[in-house]
This record gives sequence, structure tokens and C-alpha cells, in this order.
Amino acid sequence: MAAGAAEAAAAVVEVCSAGHFEELLRLKAKSLLVVHFWAPWAPQCVQMNDVMTELAKEHPSVSFVKLEAEAVPEISEKYEISSVPTFLFFKNSQKIDQLDGAHAPELTKKVQRHACSSSFPPSANEHLKEDLNLRLKKLTHAAPCMLFMKGTPQEPRCGFSKQMVEILHKHNIQFSSFDIFSDEEVRQGLKTYSNWPTYPQLYVSGELIGGLDIVKELEASEELDTICPKAPKLEERLKVLTNTASVMLFMKGSKQEAKCGFSKQILEILNSTGVDYETFDILEDEEVRQGLKKYSNWPTYPQLYVKGELVGGLDIVKVRALHLLSSEMETVLDYKVLLSGNFGVNLFILDLKRLSSLPPAS
Repeated sequence: MAAGAAEAAAAVVEVCSAGHFEELLRLKAKSLLVVHFWAPWAPQCVQMNDVMTELAKEHPSVSFVKLEAEAVPEISEKYEISSVPTFLFFKNSQKIDQLDGAHAPELTKKVQRHACSSSFPPSANEHLKEDLNLRLKKLTHAAPCMLFMKGTPQEPRCGFSKQMVEILHKHNIQFSSFDIFSDEEVRQGLKTYSNWPTYPQLYVSGELIGGLDIVKELEASEELDTICPKAPKLEERLKVLTNTASVMLFMKGSKQEAKCGFSKQILEILNSTGVDYETFDILEDEEVRQGLKKYSNWPTYPQLYVKGELVGGLDIVKVRALHLLSSEMETVLDYKVLLSGNFGVNLFILDLKRLSSLPPAS
């Protein structure tokens, strides 16, 4: 058994030069080749090397390679490796897929899928190309302004993508984005589709505007503002958001998972009311998170709105309930509510139901 383990470990070949890598690509052209770009200082890379060893035992027909990214920079640059661990998949000496990050289950799935699939005959390749072009057309038309970038606007994964996002935000341009690291087929296919070899790529109404250099030129000539759609002003956006539902809670987290104790408490109160309400996770949108503090003149979260008007945070909800106790308890209905014992919460329920049933303020 020890000999078998050693044999499996030996199946993970370590590449130390560009020449060795190119030779492996040629020798293993007829099989699946999985290359792990790693770094010895990253513990997640070491863990994924162990995963590769296990996969080598399960898939003897697949060739597994580990390549220290910083030790063979020419190969890392050629394949645009920007982080470790990164896994590239090769067939017929061509890259067919990529996986970024230490995701053992996803790596296992990709190895299984590519190990089972064979090369496509020419007719199938043509059909695949047509399907990809249709998909790319839909993606470039997914929003009036589409940015294909490395990473996300919140976490760009290359300097050019970061600069592009900063320019678009600076000009208050409304855009959606697609992370090309999430889909290798799109990453490679869009280069041919648009005849543009690098990223980021900016599209308006499905038409390619260009990359970072072109966008900088448009910014300098003041044409960018006329080409790209503008995002609504923040104040207008906040007004729409606070009126999304009759009862609207801005919180840290969601209905399903509060991410702070105050948000959790106010959720418990709202859930006990039976009143319909919607939530907005301020952790997902920094612009809203900061802007709503000024818009409402309220510095903390959660914030509860009824018919677009601020009720307050958790403390105000509790204080308001105590005030209601002295003024509302004489009615028969409120008297019955008070008998249940939970004075503050139950009075707030009554008040919330009353407020949410009122017509919007003119």
C-alpha cells in the first residue's frame, strides 16, 4: 500500500522550467493535463497539492502537474496567472478550462468532467462555436452597459479592471459586470467574438466600446458621459429603495441571516407582527450604506421605514412602544393586547400595522 501511495504521489509531476512545461504539453497532448500554479508560502496551495495527489490515484489516465508560479514567471505571464492557487486544464495542447482558488469539490468535478469527455469532431466544434456566439451575444446585451472584467466591482482582481471600475463610478455610470475568471469559455470566446485580445472590455447596447485605454481617451474628450448610461442620482435611488415596500428594513444581512445582533432583534420583532416587509442588505452596497445615513440623518443600522418614512432603529422602536403604552391602553383591543404581557412588542405591532395601512404622504 505504501508503494502504491508513493507511485500516486510521483504521478504529480513538478515542473521547474518553461522548456519542461512545453515538453509535457506535447507529450500529454492526447490526455487531460491538469496544472496547479502554486506557491510554497500559501497554505491553501499545499492543501490543494494533497488534493491533486488523491485525484491522481482516482484518475490514472489524467496527468497532474504542479508549477511554482513565481519560479517559472514566463509560463505564469503567458497564461495570465494573477493569483494562487490556479488550475489550468489542457487537451490537445490547448487550454480548455480554468479554476481559480482552493475549491477541492469544484476541482474534482472539473477533472471528472474533462476526463470523461473526448475531443469534439469538426462538425460538433462548429455547432459549439455557434452556441457560444449566441451566449456571448446575450451576455453583451445583458445590461445597457456591460463590463467584462477580472473579478467584481467590489473586488477587482487586476489593476486595469480596478481602474476601469473607478472611472465608471467617478462618472456615475450605471453598469453590470461579468467576472471572466468565473467562466473560461466566455473568457477565451469573447476575445474572438469582439476581436479584442485583452480585458477589461466595455460594451454599450451590445457594442464593444473598448478597453481601459479607449475609455480613458473617451473620458479625456468628455465623450464618455454621452456614450454610457448614467446611474440615477443617489438621492433618487434611496427614495425608490425606501419605498420598495410599505415596510422596509435596511439591515446587516438578510431575512434568512442577520449579521449583527441589532438586526437580529428587529427581525424577531417584525417576524412576530405578521406584517409583510422587505429587507435590504447594506453590506452588499457601500454606496447605499453610507448614503442612507445622510439621507435619513440617522447614523446607524438597522433602519426601519414605513411608507418611505423613517421610523428609526431598534432603540426607537422600543422607546416608541413604551410611549404608546400610556396613550393606547384604554381601547378594548389594546387592553387585550396588553394582557398578553409583552407590552412593548405588541403595541409596536399595532402601531406598525396602523402605519403600514395608511396611504402614502402626498
